Amino acid sequence: MPSATFFLMPDKAEGEQNRLICDKIAELYRKHKRLRVWARNQQQAEALGELLWQQPSDAFIPHNLLGEGPATGAPVELCWPESGDIKSRPGYALFNLAEDIPVQAQQSQKLYDTVPADDNGKKVARERYKHYRARGCQMHTEPLTSEQK
Repeated sequence: MPSATFFLMPDKAEGEQNRLICDKIAELYRKHKRLRVWARNQQQAEALGELLWQQPSDAFIPHNLLGEGPATGAPVELCWPESGDIKSRPGYALFNLAEDIPVQAQQSQKLYDTVPADDNGKKVARERYKHYRARGCQMHTEPLTSEQK
């Protein structure tokens, strides 16, 4: 059965939110080993990529932007809606940071999504939640926190 976990975003500046998202990407990578991150846009994908490069060497997360790296994809692949030719990646968990539901969500058994702190963002997230639930996903919600100290 597919599962979807929604992370409740704190009311913080975008840079701090991206740092928390990178911490969560690192945690999810350690659990699943293969993760497709669906960013809101190319700028967010690039910012996340830069933050992932800043991880300590003993906690390196192999990642790349879509179209870079090996043809079979890096263990963590950063995409965005205008990415272009997006190949199916069976076995990848999907971490959606965009407002819309990517087509790849239908191919993933493990889905992760976010609930922004603002009211409009919450409204849009509720629609994604309903979509995943209607698909038959087992639903979970938890705060987005960092396990790193």
